[in-house]
Amino acid sequence: MNIVQLMLVAGGILALLVLGYVAFAGPDAGKQSQRRLQQLRFRHSESTDAKVESQLKKAIAARKPKQFKQAGSGSRIEALAIRLDRTGKGWTLSQYGYASLGLGLVAALAIFLKSGSLGLALGIGVFVGAGIPHFVVSRAIKKRTNQFNVKFPDAIELLVRGLRSGLPVTETLAVVAQEVPGPVGVEFKGIVERIKIGRTMEDSLQQTADRLGIPEFNFFCITLAIQRETGGNLAETLSNLSDVLRKRAQMKLKIKAMSSESKASAYIVGALPFIVFGLIWWINPSYIGAFFTDDRLTVAGLGGLVWMSIGAFIMAKMVSFEI
Repeated sequence: MNIVQLMLVAGGILALLVLGYVAFAGPDAGKQSQRRLQQLRFRHSESTDAKVESQLKKAIAARKPKQFKQAGSGSRIEALAIRLDRTGKGWTLSQYGYASLGLGLVAALAIFLKSGSLGLALGIGVFVGAGIPHFVVSRAIKKRTNQFNVKFPDAIELLVRGLRSGLPVTETLAVVAQEVPGPVGVEFKGIVERIKIGRTMEDSLQQTADRLGIPEFNFFCITLAIQRETGGNLAETLSNLSDVLRKRAQMKLKIKAMSSESKASAYIVGALPFIVFGLIWWINPSYIGAFFTDDRLTVAGLGGLVWMSIGAFIMAKMVSFEI
């Protein structure tokens, strides 16, 4: 057994140990006891703040989806179908599969003709065929999410004006579906159509929130649920929510501007070694081909790849901020 095989076996054993620990560790006793103490405090407290907090928790718990399953909980095909639906492009599973297969075959054929190594060609082909379509879908989802978040505060303001003029909530939702362009209008149109065929407004909103997976829309659904549980002026509540979402978007833009230089440096530093390695190997394969034949160089290359991955992960966490 050479050193590469030994490292693979050791990595597999370590992965099995980690999975076994995660599977059999069980729930955290400290978190459970803290949850029980919090429930007792809500039940017996005379404080107004505690009672309001208890009502909010009950309202949020009451709107948990009954039929929705998170992406990936059913099957990989179901998760992929949900991702493709979130793009808004109308892409199907068959189109995604054909694109992945075509890109993988083209990349594998190009690498095999250049190097003559079947294993390397298959590895790069699988990486390209699985990675590029996934990246394209992720970019499309992110783009549509950004378009939704840009117009969503305007939609809430339109809802507020409709409610203050005396229209019911369902009518104002129909107005938003007609007047607001882009993904916001499309999603509100689907909500209105589900209400027309007999679904409740809460179920229609919840289905859209589960399918989109956008925090801003989840805030909107939670706000409506809490208002129905606790009462109050819905127009004022939605107006405050719109203001919060606008300030949240402004803070995101400020963080993006302040961290853009660091992100650009991280991209350049992280991608430069791979670009240089690929260019040298493409121009003069014999100069760098020993990395694929010599066990010592292979181990050194894998070690460098691991350390670079750790560095890229740390840099990504340093410039990532949750709002």
